[in-house]
Amino acid sequence: MMKKTFALLAILMILSCNRNSPVKEAKIITVSIAPFEYFVKEIAGDDFSVNIMVPPGANPHIYEPYPDQITRLRKSVAYISNGYLGFEMTWLDRFYEMNKSMVRQSIGKSINPIESKHEHETRHAEGADPHYWVSPKCAASMALSVRDLVCKLNPSETKKYESNCSALLTRISELDKRAEAFFAEFEGTPFMIYHPNLAYLARDYGLEEVAVEFEGKEPPPSRLKYLIDLARTKKINTIFVQREYDSKNAKAIADEIGAEIVVIDPLSVDWLKATTEIIEGLHKSFTENRK
Repeated sequence: MMKKTFALLAILMILSCNRNSPVKEAKIITVSIAPFEYFVKEIAGDDFSVNIMVPPGANPHIYEPYPDQITRLRKSVAYISNGYLGFEMTWLDRFYEMNKSMVRQSIGKSINPIESKHEHETRHAEGADPHYWVSPKCAASMALSVRDLVCKLNPSETKKYESNCSALLTRISELDKRAEAFFAEFEGTPFMIYHPNLAYLARDYGLEEVAVEFEGKEPPPSRLKYLIDLARTKKINTIFVQREYDSKNAKAIADEIGAEIVVIDPLSVDWLKATTEIIEGLHKSFTENRK
């Protein structure tokens, strides 16, 4: 009985010591959107904790942050911005005022931007389409941008970050080559999507994006008629809808022309899986259209 008592006391003392010992928390990097976390984690592993301002399922054009996100923002050592999102045009200066010491990295500066065709994006996003992360060709530049940042923040781990980045670039290159092979025979082929978030993918692989959304709003009847006629002429058999958006208007077109609705998730934390699924979905729709 005495031995058991001593053993219990020893366990309680160990637990008490562990409770009182300071736990070293990983430094925080705040990112605008969930896909950016993928690049930080793939390159830096668990060396940094990631605070996502626009979580999966939220609309990055109109999102407003929660108090706990702001709390983590204030503790962040760096902020990785998209550079062109409407959300950032509203909030980014305020974020920087809240934490003037954090390093600022705009991934948008590393890519070749597309001038926005949509008035709501031009007004808020300085004339550039913000959806570049969905293209593997842009993703390679994004990876290098994140690598440079984490090396700056934690130079003692530079070799590890460079090695991890090289491995990531290999995976991105494999997806890029796969996309090139998929779309080589479909140059100029149009695809229909509710919210226009695949413009960079279309540009980089010779496709044509047709948006259901009209100037950031639901399409008027005249636009719906145009889209239905176009879909019939071009034999479009699939309408892609981002998970965050209402598919009502897309479904109206799909029902009219007998097309399939395919939900995509470009704001997923798992960038590689989500982008692969988008590329495969496009290729499948083009291939089936030829049967």
